[in-house]
Amino acid sequence: MRSGALNSDKLWEWRMLRLSPTGEYLLGLAMRVLPQLERGASGVEDYARRRRGAIRVGMECHPCQDWLMRIVDPFLADWPDVDLDVTSAFQFGGLAALLGHEIDLLVTPDPIERPGLEYRPVFDYELVLAVANDHPLARKAQIMPSDIARETLITYPVARERLDIYTQFLVPAHALPRRHRTVETTDLMLRMVASGRAVSATPDWLLRNVKDVTGVRIGSGIPKSIHLGYRAGTLPSYLDGFIQLAETVEI
Repeated sequence: MRSGALNSDKLWEWRMLRLSPTGEYLLGLAMRVLPQLERGASGVEDYARRRRGAIRVGMECHPCQDWLMRIVDPFLADWPDVDLDVTSAFQFGGLAALLGHEIDLLVTPDPIERPGLEYRPVFDYELVLAVANDHPLARKAQIMPSDIARETLITYPVARERLDIYTQFLVPAHALPRRHRTVETTDLMLRMVASGRAVSATPDWLLRNVKDVTGVRIGSGIPKSIHLGYRAGTLPSYLDGFIQLAETVEI
């Protein structure tokens, strides 16, 4: 009986263990180093199998999936010995993933300058307000901050400080939407807009083939560009080939 009680007490003590500051530091260090070790092991495996290499593409542009897929097929045809992986799940964010060698390319509309990184713009676009065709705002030449103050604004699940509709339009005017909600997919977002339930700040190219939604200029316009970020230095030929192909594919 005593032995059982002792074991139970010991188990409870183990469950209550917490990392010390030193342990937290070592854990953070391991989380940064392990992806690089895994990347190195993958590279060794590529050489062993006589593959040319692999590209890991990170996505910070939710609606860019269709554009990226138009690059994938010709790239795989041109580089049959190169593997390609696409992810939007980053433990420490896309920028940290690129710096930490978790990914090789970062597709982003918001390039952040850091030593050791370079960016190449691949296409330009304008952020517009997507509204239903029969919405009163669809008849306006441009949207004012007060117009959105009466609307439900729908966005991707991105922090507000990274949403241009807030940082470049609403916040400077000290305005907010009546309600803000988020969705994961572009299709659901556009369906919500088409139904008149919400409005959304959307890339203009995304609406070219959408029949039930109209894009209206936001203020005097919010111009944007999609960039490919990569680590500075001499690029492998297949990585440079991917970037060059991306520059030729129209959105």
